[in-house]
Amino acid sequence: MSERLEDIAAAMVSGGKGLLAADESSGTIKKRFDVIGVESTADNRRDYREMMFRAKEAMSRYISGVILYDETIRQKAADGTPLVDIIKAAGSIPGIKVDLGAKPLAGFPGDTITEGLDGLRERLADYYKLGARFAKWRAVIDIDTGKGVPSANSIASNTHALARYAALCQEAGIVPIVEPEVLMDGAHSIDTCYEVSKATLVKLYDELYAARVVLEGSILKPNMVISGRKSGRTDSPEEIAEKTIKLFRQVVPAAVPGIAFLSGGQEDEEATANLNAINAIGPHPWKLTFSYGRALQAAPQKAWSGKASNIAAGQAAFTHRAHMNHLAALGKWEPALEKAA
Repeated sequence: MSERLEDIAAAMVSGGKGLLAADESSGTIKKRFDVIGVESTADNRRDYREMMFRAKEAMSRYISGVILYDETIRQKAADGTPLVDIIKAAGSIPGIKVDLGAKPLAGFPGDTITEGLDGLRERLADYYKLGARFAKWRAVIDIDTGKGVPSANSIASNTHALARYAALCQEAGIVPIVEPEVLMDGAHSIDTCYEVSKATLVKLYDELYAARVVLEGSILKPNMVISGRKSGRTDSPEEIAEKTIKLFRQVVPAAVPGIAFLSGGQEDEEATANLNAINAIGPHPWKLTFSYGRALQAAPQKAWSGKASNIAAGQAAFTHRAHMNHLAALGKWEPALEKAA
């Protein structure tokens, strides 16, 4: 595997492969485990993730890389093999979440700022030694038009932090995934999502240029342009695709090799259908693929439910979802394929 940033970034989005976001914090994974009645212990968390990483067909054919959490990148499988080595053996690239989460932005109620720049250079050097070749930093942009959220300061602060993080990653030989997530939780329309996403991405690329980030060695992980959950509106995949691509063509430089969408709370098939619709209206100057967490994991989590006897079932569920999203990244998915499984 080449160590050039551009080559790693290209490999992360090539051939319809996408990213498995397995970087849930200890608090988040506990919530997921509570739903299936599994205690969130270090061993259970390891066993669950090991189950996915050992799903050979999924990992070698459909998953280009795995975003890990600090605990996971240091863990060994039940047989003593480092989890990072299992990921690499499948031909997938290990990555790491490096931000320390979103905190309230002082002076701006309703806005947040993602923290974690202090000591990041040293942490990146450590993660590189542990095998990480890409990283992820998530900025959170909420929408509440009645309260003036997001503020211009929130967008400026978060995109500046993303650019500083990205520059540090590239200095360390690590490809940065820049994730400016405009949340889909609000009551806003698809057009409001478009405007806020546009303002965020315009500012983001200004900041990345200013920080001398090599765009060819970076990946964008954005939200799709979609109505807020509380708006009561369900957009068609075609409308989401049309507005999302219109936005990207206006503001995302063609130098960026790939865009890996977050699922942002979409249901499994919804996230797949929307990604497929986006790819169906190509060709595009960038590869458009997935970097899904819950939309790849909800089904295998339920199938596994903490039982060793269910590992094969969990792996089959994971492989199916990975396969469906792989097809969507090529614009070749159709609903009938879900029934066939």
